[in-house]
Amino acid sequence: MKYVGLTSQIRKNNLNSVLLLIAFPVLLLGMLYIIVWFTVQRNPAPGNSQDSNLVFLSVAPILLIGVALWFLIAWTGHSTMIRMATGARPLERKENKRVYNLVENLCISQGMQTPTINIIEDDSLNAFASGINNRTYSISLSRGIIHKLNDEELESVMAHELTHIRNRDVRLLIISIIFVGIFSFLAELAFRSLRFAGRGRKSRDGKGGTGLIILVAIVVTAVCYLLSILLRFGISRSREYLADAGSAEMTKKPYALASALRKIDEDPLIEAVQNRDVAQLFIDNPKPSHHDFSWDNLFATHPPIQKRIELLEQFV
Repeated sequence: MKYVGLTSQIRKNNLNSVLLLIAFPVLLLGMLYIIVWFTVQRNPAPGNSQDSNLVFLSVAPILLIGVALWFLIAWTGHSTMIRMATGARPLERKENKRVYNLVENLCISQGMQTPTINIIEDDSLNAFASGINNRTYSISLSRGIIHKLNDEELESVMAHELTHIRNRDVRLLIISIIFVGIFSFLAELAFRSLRFAGRGRKSRDGKGGTGLIILVAIVVTAVCYLLSILLRFGISRSREYLADAGSAEMTKKPYALASALRKIDEDPLIEAVQNRDVAQLFIDNPKPSHHDFSWDNLFATHPPIQKRIELLEQFV
């Protein structure tokens, strides 16, 4: 299986990381400007020459500082947050030398530093990689995937996750998750504000002005949120195909990953995982939909696993 050049892929993901760091704040500021403009136009202050640009310039620094603090906290504490959200804990070498031998052999063959190995105490089959640098890179495996896959299959899964690390996919995805979380919080805040405004708007002016402003804020925030999650989903889907190809290139055994994916597809559910953002880190969605068509499928974070298997089997 021909694999996308490592240097090119890393350069592309580094560029995407930079673009995300620029795009999300720009989207956030654009959202703020629309809301400020509508608010000033709707409720002009008598005798006040202040226009929407001045209000925006006074509010924007506060918003950016808040976002920067949010991002800094999430960036520095993401490893702990992900472990808490997935129920993962460090796997000691003495607990399972088989896993460590497989990972270390792969890392030696690729000239990579061995990441931290975590285990999720769940009998289902799943795995994911996370981290932003060599100090925080980790691979987490469920108890079920360790016990139910043979050596070739387990090696191919770990090669898949190592490819995510090697390609810097995990860092790109964590950046997108952080910013989508910000938009999600703002959307929920706007919705709650509309509910409170709806209760008290008659006592203000009888026109529902406050409620209308907040409604506009909800619409603008929702549009920005939708754009951000579509971007995130696009990143997530494409990276799975590339990681599958990377695993086949690394192990020279595409049939092993195809077999592993088939077994994973039968039981990927990880009970500890409740957060949809964290769910997209896994090799297969640990919160599968049981419907043929749903919003979950329409905005799926993973490509169809059967299609992934078919692509791998072309090279068997």
